[in-house]
Amino acid sequence: MKALYQFAKNVSRNKAFLLMVLPGALWLLIFAYLPMPGAIIAFKEYRFGKGGFLASILESKWVGFKNFEFLFTAQDAFIITRNTVLYNLVFIVLGLICSVSMAIILHELTNKKLSKLYQTGMFMPYFLSWVIVGFFAYSFLSIDKGVLNQVVQYFGMEPISWYSEPKYWPYILVFLNLWKGIGYSSVIYLASIAGIDKSYYEAAMIDGANKWQQVTRITLPLLQPMMIILTILAIGGIFRADFGLFYQIPRESGILFPVTNVIDTYVYRALKVVGDFGISTATGLYQSVVGLILVLTANGIVKKINRDQALF
Repeated sequence: MKALYQFAKNVSRNKAFLLMVLPGALWLLIFAYLPMPGAIIAFKEYRFGKGGFLASILESKWVGFKNFEFLFTAQDAFIITRNTVLYNLVFIVLGLICSVSMAIILHELTNKKLSKLYQTGMFMPYFLSWVIVGFFAYSFLSIDKGVLNQVVQYFGMEPISWYSEPKYWPYILVFLNLWKGIGYSSVIYLASIAGIDKSYYEAAMIDGANKWQQVTRITLPLLQPMMIILTILAIGGIFRADFGLFYQIPRESGILFPVTNVIDTYVYRALKVVGDFGISTATGLYQSVVGLILVLTANGIVKKINRDQALF
């Protein structure tokens, strides 16, 4: 009874914070936890019947790990896995470096109104869908009217058929991913920097430390826990690709598949042809399990090095 009274008291005391968390908690419950029993479709030959979704799951034939064979025995299995992992590694490393750098630069700007303007401008691309970004990229890369090809022709060179040249696309995809996501990530680090006690910097200035020394001796060490946590979470999604980036931007150009095809786009194209929900569910389950293992492994490594900086 006493524990129940204490719980009610804590809820009453923190009701404002709980109301702020409620929308996110409901979203997580509805879209992340309630659909989890549907993972059983990964082990069944799912066929939709007259009895509805749940009845169809129960009546579908059990096939064990047969649906997983599609991903591991596919002709392009190595290519799509390589692309997914390597792109995500580059996104994690460059995203961390660029986001922290931009956050520090914005924080060091003396004109705070100008800093807010830059921050807003960097944050805006995050809200754009990849469909819009795809058309935006096409306006630059189009063979006949693209801005880049007009610049190339102005200097007397031959226009480049961007959508037929795979060698350029790793750089294009990495650039667009950074351009779209760096604003959101830098805001997180900027908020962390704003929370650093100003007395550290005042003491450093009294001791004669310049700006670079303040950044390397104060800002970066105090940002390290946040950097580690976000990196661990990012590692959990290393087998998941941003579907919009890899599907919308290359505009389904088949000649680019060796450098743009990832697990998610490959399964989507196969699903359009075959229509097998078991295969797509098996792929999602595989990505989730591998992601969980990677998060636990990365967190275990961090915990052995410094327990206080581990995620859990």
